[in-house]
Amino acid sequence: MRDDTRLPTSPGFWRSPLRGPWFTSVLGLVLLAGITVLFLTGLVSYAAYNPDLSPVNDKTPDKGILGFYLFSWPTDPHWLYRVNQGVHVTLGVTLIPVLLAKLWSVVPKLFTLPPARSLAHALERISLLLLVGGALFEFTTGVLNVQLDYVFPGSFYPLHFYGAWVFFAAFVAHAVLKVPAAVRNLRRLRAEEPASSQESAPAPEQELVSPRPDPATVSRRGALWFVGGGSLLLFATTAGQSFDGPLRRTALLAPHGGPDPGSGPNGFQINKTAAYAGITAPERDEDAWRLVVTGRSGTLRLSRAQLRELPLHSAALPIACVEGWSTSDQWWRGVRLRDLAALVGHDDPPDVFVESLQRRGAFRHAALRANQVADPRSLLALYVNGESLTPDHGYPARVIVPAAPGVLNTKWVARMTFGETR
Repeated sequence: MRDDTRLPTSPGFWRSPLRGPWFTSVLGLVLLAGITVLFLTGLVSYAAYNPDLSPVNDKTPDKGILGFYLFSWPTDPHWLYRVNQGVHVTLGVTLIPVLLAKLWSVVPKLFTLPPARSLAHALERISLLLLVGGALFEFTTGVLNVQLDYVFPGSFYPLHFYGAWVFFAAFVAHAVLKVPAAVRNLRRLRAEEPASSQESAPAPEQELVSPRPDPATVSRRGALWFVGGGSLLLFATTAGQSFDGPLRRTALLAPHGGPDPGSGPNGFQINKTAAYAGITAPERDEDAWRLVVTGRSGTLRLSRAQLRELPLHSAALPIACVEGWSTSDQWWRGVRLRDLAALVGHDDPPDVFVESLQRRGAFRHAALRANQVADPRSLLALYVNGESLTPDHGYPARVIVPAAPGVLNTKWVARMTFGETR
C-alpha cells in the first residue's frame, strides 16, 4: 500500500514541489508566535469575566486546575478589554490562511506508514492529530461565533475554553519536538530558497518532499507571498470593527463592523435588541419600572425619576464584546454604583449581583467585583451622549463599567443586590 502511488499512504501520491522543510518551517514559526498570542489573549478574556466570583459569570463549570490563572479583573486602563479582544479576534481571523497552508504542507505526514516507528514517533503522531483536530475546532467555533452563526451543540464558552486547552497542550508538545528542527532548516536555507524540491533535510523531514514532484509553477517564496496576501486581506476586512470612522466600513467580515446603526446619540453598535431579549414596552415604562436595590440596611425601590434626583456623574467608556467588535468612548451619565451601595448601608463598596428584566438567555444576571463597584466611572447609566438611553441600549437603566466585557454591562437593570454574588 505504501508504494501504490494511487493511495495517499504512498509518498508518490503527493506531487506538489512546494512541500518541504523550508516552506513548512516558515509557516510553523509564524503560527508559533501567533497562536501563543491567541492563547494568552484568550486566557485574559476569560479572566475578564471574573468567573471565580459567581456561577452566573462562569460559563465553564468544573474547570478545576485550569482556573489557576484567574485574578481580579482591573478597571484600568478602561480600554483594556477592547484592545485584548480586538487583538484576539482579528489575529485569529488573520492567521486562517497561514493555518490552512501549514496543514496542507504537512498532510502527507498524516498518512505515512507505519503509523508509529517508535514511542517518540507515536507521541509525535498523536500530538499531530490532536493539533490538527484542535486547530480546526478552535478556529471554526471562533469564526462561527464572531459571524453570529454558531451551530455547534452546547455553549460556545465551555467548548471553546476546553478545546483551547486540548489544542494548546498538543501545540506545546508539537513545538517542543519540532521547533529545533524548524530553526535548523531556516538557518541552513536562509541565504537562498532551495532551488528544487529535493531539499537537504533530516530523514524524518523528507516525508514532506515529493520523490516525483510535478513541475513548479510558483516558487516557495511566491507561495508564502500568496498566503501572506490572504492574511492581509482578512486583516483589512476584519480589523475595522475595533475602530470608528472610515476604518469601520472596511470590516466587511464583521457583522458589527459596518457603519454605526441609526444616527444620533444612540447610533452605535449593539449586540442584543430589546425585542430579542423579550423586553416589552409596559415593563420598561418609566411610570411602572422600579429599580430594586438591596444591601446591608434593607431594600429600596427607586423610580427613574428618583434616580435622576440623585447626584449624577459622567464617564467616557467604550462597549467591547467578546466577538471582537467595540465602539469608541461613549459619554455615559448616571448614578455611581458606589453611591447606590451607600444608599443601602455599604460605605465600603462590596461585590454586587445585577439582574435584568430579561428572563431567559446567557448573562441576564451578572456579578461585579468590589473594585468595579468602587470605581468612580462605574455607573448605572440613564443617559448616553446627552440623551436618554434607547430601549436597545438598555432603557430605563443599564450598567457601564470600565474595562468590563460588554455582557457584564447589564442592560434593562431590574435589581441590584450589594454584598451578594449568588
